[in-house]
Parts: sequence; C-alpha cells; structure tokens
Amino acid sequence: MRLVVQGRATTVAHLTHIHRLIGGSTQFMQVGEFSYYLPTQTHDVEVVKAFCAEQKIDCALVPDAQRLSHFGLCVMDMDSTLISIECIDEIADLMGLKAQISAITESAMRGELDFAASLKQRVALLKGLPESALQRVIDERLKLNPGAHEWIAACKVNNIKTMVVSGGFTFFANHVQQLLGLDYAVSNTLEILNGELTGKILGNIVDAERKAQELIKLRDKLGLKPDQTIAIGDGANDLKMMKVATVGVAYHAKPVVQAQATYALNFNGLDAIAGLFTA
Repeated sequence: MRLVVQGRATTVAHLTHIHRLIGGSTQFMQVGEFSYYLPTQTHDVEVVKAFCAEQKIDCALVPDAQRLSHFGLCVMDMDSTLISIECIDEIADLMGLKAQISAITESAMRGELDFAASLKQRVALLKGLPESALQRVIDERLKLNPGAHEWIAACKVNNIKTMVVSGGFTFFANHVQQLLGLDYAVSNTLEILNGELTGKILGNIVDAERKAQELIKLRDKLGLKPDQTIAIGDGANDLKMMKVATVGVAYHAKPVVQAQATYALNFNGLDAIAGLFTA
C-alpha cells in the first residue's frame, strides 16, 4: 500500500507529522508538484485522514497494483465534475428560473429524488427557450474544472480511453468531448422544434442505471477487465457507475457519494487523480 497525500497547502511540517502518525520507516517521495506518497503496511489511517481534512489536504490509501499503466478506461460525469457548472441550472437562469430548478438539481444530486423524474420536471420548465440560449451558456458560463486538461493528458499518455457519460445534454457533452479530446460521449438530447426547446427529452434518459450500463458496454467492447476501470463523479446518479468500476473517485462530491467512493478529492483539481496512481 502507499499513502498518497496531495494539496497546495502541503508543507514539510505536514508530511513530518503524518509520518509520525503512521510510524513508517521510509520517507515520503514526491511524485508531482503537490503530490507525495509514503509506502506503508498499515490499513489504519483514519487519524491521518482526519488530520489532512483539517489541513485541507487530500489523502488516500492506494494499493500498489493501482498504477496509471494498469487502467484502460475512465468514465466521467460532466456537470460539476469535468465542468464547474450544472448546465441545466445555467439554462434556467436565462429564463429567471435558476433558483427553482437548481433546488431540484441539488435534491437529485443528493439522492433525494429520482433522477429521471426530476430531469423531466426540470426540462419541462424550459419549454419555449430559444436554442440560441444553449450556445450562450457555452460562451458565457461553461468552464472546465481545474486539472481537467492535465488528467486527460495523463490518460492519453497511458493509453486510457476516456468517456463522458452525462445526465446533461448532447449540446454541452459534445462540446466538452471536443474541448478535451475525449474518445466517447453519451448524454441526453433535448427536443428542439422551430428553434425552441419543447420541454421534452428524446429517447431514453441517461440516468444512474444507464451510466453503469454504458461503462460496462464500453469496457467489454475494449476487452478490458473490471479492475482496469475508473469512474469519476460528484452526485448520487454517479454511484452505480462508480460501483461497477473498480475505482470510483468522488470529485468535490456530495456526502452520499464520498461515503461510497473508493477515493475522494475535496481540495485538489482533477489532475490529482493522476497523483493517486503515480508512483
């Protein structure tokens, strides 16, 4: 095992204290600008995790077998994971409905509402919105989360195929796919007639079950084993795909997701995922 510690706030004093808590015989090794790891035999790191959380540092206990070179597929959520916004909330803002729709979004992401039903409810409120508003969201509001380019670059170097699978919409998912050079993109399609949103979604909704199915389908198509897969998300509708992947990473996620993920990143960008698996 290796204890991975990551964060801009990390100091020599932090590492020294963590080393003392672990009682290791070796020293921390630096594997990135803000990433360090310590080989360890212990599985009891709760006191270290508590200390790191107080100091706004991410830490994780990672099996030695989990290296970037071992993985072959990474499947990622889009909204609030690869990008910093919830697209439907920003669309709603253009109609003066952001507070109403974002409250439903938040509840769905916490797992309090059925995702498919809540999405239909939110999209219905967008009826009549001009199609041009979608481009405005891209031009004015859509930004990648920190470290997105670096993480995808690390995947490419290690021959890891990448897919965004989103409960959001093709207009945005296809844009993000091109922006990052992702291999695959799966998302929902908004119905548009005469240049306006109808308030309906075409085809089957990309919900939690569909996300898991898409991961399995692509994994099998690529001839990969389950332990060669990573899933990254932040909301309750990402949990099923994170469970069918061997590694589930909760990125600045809701508590219900952090509690069930393999690893959680709360203080770093997406590039810190590479730090987990570099040694």
